[in-house]
Amino acid sequence: MPIDWFTVGAQLLNFLVLVWLLKRFLYGPILDAIDKREKRIADELADAETKRAEAENEREEYHTKIEGLDRQRDDLLAKAKDEAEDERHKLMDEARAEADAVRAKRKEALEHEHQKLMEKIARRTREEVFSIARKTLGDLAGASLEQRMCEVFAGRLHELDDDAKMKLMNGGEPALVRSAFHLTAEQEKVIQQALSETFPEHHGVRFETKPDLVCGIELLSNGKKLGWSIADYLASMEQSVGGLLETKTPETHEH
Repeated sequence: MPIDWFTVGAQLLNFLVLVWLLKRFLYGPILDAIDKREKRIADELADAETKRAEAENEREEYHTKIEGLDRQRDDLLAKAKDEAEDERHKLMDEARAEADAVRAKRKEALEHEHQKLMEKIARRTREEVFSIARKTLGDLAGASLEQRMCEVFAGRLHELDDDAKMKLMNGGEPALVRSAFHLTAEQEKVIQQALSETFPEHHGVRFETKPDLVCGIELLSNGKKLGWSIADYLASMEQSVGGLLETKTPETHEH
């Protein structure tokens, strides 16, 4: 059978036209769509990778910040603990100082009260001794207390040894006789006579009243003093009473 080249040529031409049409209007758009889709997918994957990397960096930064906050929290807690401990010690020291101050004031107050009590006892004792001595001497001896004291003082002058006499009358000034009460002319005469007998070369005498001698008389001459007073006996009594009070006073216990 003979070949119809015209038909073959026409079919070949139709095939080529069909291929061109398919490529132009079908395969091209499809391939372009596939390329665009692949590019879009690649871009999305690249963007996702970028975001993943950013997320990883943010996660690292967040972790670092968390660790920094933890360290800062620990530092603040340690600092607060140290400050609280320092404040506790400060408050304890202040409380201890206040307690010491209170104890010191209490001790000072007790000592002041003790001193006032001792002074009151001594004053009352002096008054009682003076009153009892005056009454006793008046009732038993028939002489006033002042007169008897002058006699005792005169006796003391007569009993002085030579060394004591030299110390008392070694100056050129008049002697001074002080008494707790006002001396009468007769009492002054008794003392002047005792001075003349004891110190033949004395340069006169002055008399002066000094109530705080407490029933006493004293001679001052050449910077020296010779005296007799009930206060001498009261001092010993005051020490004894003071020791008794200290023994009886309950001790203060510190807490």
